[in-house]
Amino acid sequence: MVILVRLNAPPVEGAANAELIDVIANTLGVSKRSVSIAAGEQSRRKIVHVSGVSVDEVQSKLPSAG
Repeated sequence: MVILVRLNAPPVEGAANAELIDVIANTLGVSKRSVSIAAGEQSRRKIVHVSGVSVDEVQSKLPSAG
C-alpha cells in the first residue's frame, strides 16, 4: 500500500522522520513504538513498518483520497 504524507517539519536532524512517525501513530491509533522506518530514512520515499494493525485496519483508518 502506498500513501502520501505531507509534513511541515524540515528534513533536518530527523525532525521530518519523527513527525512522520507521530502522524502515522496518531492516525492509526497505535503507539509511536509500533511505527518504524524500515527503509529510506535519508530519502523522501520511505518504507514504514507498523506493528499491531492489519492492512484492513490501516485502510479503514486512513482518510479517503477523494
